[in-house]
Amino acid sequence: MLVIRLQRTGRSKLPAYRLVLAEKARPVKGKFLEILGHSLPARDSAVFECNQERILHWIKSGAIPSNTAARLLRKAGMKDMEKFIETYTKKKSKKAPPEGEVAAAAPAPAAAEAPKTEAPAA
Repeated sequence: MLVIRLQRTGRSKLPAYRLVLAEKARPVKGKFLEILGHSLPARDSAVFECNQERILHWIKSGAIPSNTAARLLRKAGMKDMEKFIETYTKKKSKKAPPEGEVAAAAPAPAAAEAPKTEAPAA
């Protein structure tokens, strides 16, 4: 299966990325079939350039962009990248009770523990 993904290049603490087409089973820094663009995020104004015609060609041929690549391509103006973007949600802690139970459980014990005051018999 073909995948469109980012390949890190550049020196230490100054990243640069290539947008490449590669086999999914290949290592990230391994062989690739074609360079489709590049990204320079460390600059003052981040640079992202890509060959949209070739990317569309490979997507029609069955290549799938990675999550990060799809986000960058959507930001660059490519259409129909939403189907390749995975949305992440925060997982709730197993130790903390859900919010609804906290609000409902707190007032109930307070009402049960309140002492009853009776009027003194005169």
